[in-house]
Amino acid sequence: MLGACNGLEGKGCAEASRTVAAVSGCGYLAAAMPLSLSRDRVVALLQAAKAKRIAVVGDAMLDVYLRGDVERISPEAPVPVVRVRERRFALGGAANVVQNVRGLGAACDFVAATGKDAGATTLREMLGAIGVAPDSLVTIDRPTTTKTRIVARGQQVVRVDEEDDHDLDPADVARLVASADRAIDVADALILEDYNKGVLVPAVIERVMARASARKIPVVVDPKYRNFFVYRGATVFKPNRRELESALGAEVDLEHPDALPAALSKLGVESLLLTLGDRGMALISQNGSVRRIPTVAREVYDVVGAGDTVTAYLAAVLAAGGNSAEAAIVANYAAGVEVSKSGAATVSADEVIDAYDDFARSRESA
Repeated sequence: MLGACNGLEGKGCAEASRTVAAVSGCGYLAAAMPLSLSRDRVVALLQAAKAKRIAVVGDAMLDVYLRGDVERISPEAPVPVVRVRERRFALGGAANVVQNVRGLGAACDFVAATGKDAGATTLREMLGAIGVAPDSLVTIDRPTTTKTRIVARGQQVVRVDEEDDHDLDPADVARLVASADRAIDVADALILEDYNKGVLVPAVIERVMARASARKIPVVVDPKYRNFFVYRGATVFKPNRRELESALGAEVDLEHPDALPAALSKLGVESLLLTLGDRGMALISQNGSVRRIPTVAREVYDVVGAGDTVTAYLAAVLAAGGNSAEAAIVANYAAGVEVSKSGAATVSADEVIDAYDDFARSRESA
């Protein structure tokens, strides 16, 4: 995966070169063994990341889970009656990325829009509980995006979405940009987390990216379909395959030697990190190299939230001085830990190191 060393330092670079030599005849998307990054380098990057501050700009959501039992059908309509036994709240959308940044030990500022409702109060309280001040949140005249899932006997019965996903109006955009400017001015990296809920409109994207560029800090983008091509200059652009194909209007042939570099050129970003589910990830660089990072997950319990974990770790490792290849490998380990947990969970730096050690031991015994 790590073709030319691409800035890898010391022992990690030498190991990367040996890995590439070993797999160079294995096809276009050559696989990078996750051990191509030394343990010492992983530890150093994660330790440095804990001292960094990440600004996250994006769509805040509150996830609500109502769990209960179904014992009868409603006499009013042919639908089950769920008697709720438990109500649980979780940070969703870009707020889950914030939670992951805090989980790895870095500081975080969250720039987002919330309503004037109970959902906003709950979200602010939950952010405060993980050490994120709500100062950067902007209050607007629309509902806080809330997704309520009703679950009975382990099965989701229905999901109810309360939201207004129209683009923010110019006055709200101005307030959001002012908040983002303050956060970026003290940040070591910027994450743009888009869920198509109206926050990351072109005026916001262009302004915050220009601010980050002026400060020379890395920018990680997790896009959705709207405004897909407005993120020119991003350090790492991280769509999944479905999002990339939808934006390009055609299927992406992973085995064709020109497909992915051509997509990178069209996007105008430094690196394209394409997430491929159980096939791992593909990192495409401006020099045309395509490097594969196979998954290191040993068991998969729940894939919910894995993408948010990857995004958080990418930004933190870049902020710590790692390059895109190093950040992708470390983030891949973090994702492998996350999918072994239930729901959208956070992953600590120590868990990532343990995952590295587990993978190394499994390779030695293979």
